[in-house]
Amino acid sequence: MTTGVRRRMGVDERRQQLIGVALELFSSRSPDDVSIDEIAAAAGISRPLVYHYFPGKQSLYEAALRRAADELAGRFHEPPEGPLGARLLRVMGRFFDFVEEHGPGFSALMRGGPAVGSSTTNAMIDEVRQAAYEQILAHLGIEAPSPRLRLVVRSWVSLAESTALIWLDGRGIPRGELELQLVHDFAALTAVSAAYDEEMAGLLVRILEDEPADGPFGDLVGRLMSIAPALDRVPAQRLR
Repeated sequence: MTTGVRRRMGVDERRQQLIGVALELFSSRSPDDVSIDEIAAAAGISRPLVYHYFPGKQSLYEAALRRAADELAGRFHEPPEGPLGARLLRVMGRFFDFVEEHGPGFSALMRGGPAVGSSTTNAMIDEVRQAAYEQILAHLGIEAPSPRLRLVVRSWVSLAESTALIWLDGRGIPRGELELQLVHDFAALTAVSAAYDEEMAGLLVRILEDEPADGPFGDLVGRLMSIAPALDRVPAQRLR
């Protein structure tokens, strides 16, 4: 039973409440479409009180973005146990959980919202990408990556980001299928690089040796084998 008495919050507690309220609103609509009045109403306080804690909408947006960026970076953490394919698939599941939970906010984060062009915002986005990059290298057990491996991992992180943004526009592909495809994309990028570099070829062999036949990478091999007969019908000169 409520008494109707509003509990007085400390400064930090109120700031955290406003960040949470703003993040929830930004998750359902673009930050450009959310007003300070709406944030104040959702928090149960007056508009001037919002400005007491945050000098403007951009500062509140950046604070909410900081929390979202930290949460998103955390989605890439995964215990280094078991086959790599299964680990990456779990990471993609958590990544798309975030994308789905914070759709408009995720789009604003990656495409630019009220703080577009802000050095603070750009730095936070780069932190998320760097965290994802470092986590993938940790899964591979490599501390000093070669230029080709750096290119593969950063390309894959960018691919996951752009794929999620495109998916949000229409969701034309089942989410689970897309998560699996992104794991396959990592293997494909590694395989293409392996064709040019012995070190990458060794890494690919090491990865596949630890993969079970029913794992994500095993699934990719099976799919490729199923289309192999069709490639036999392609004139040899087209494959050169």
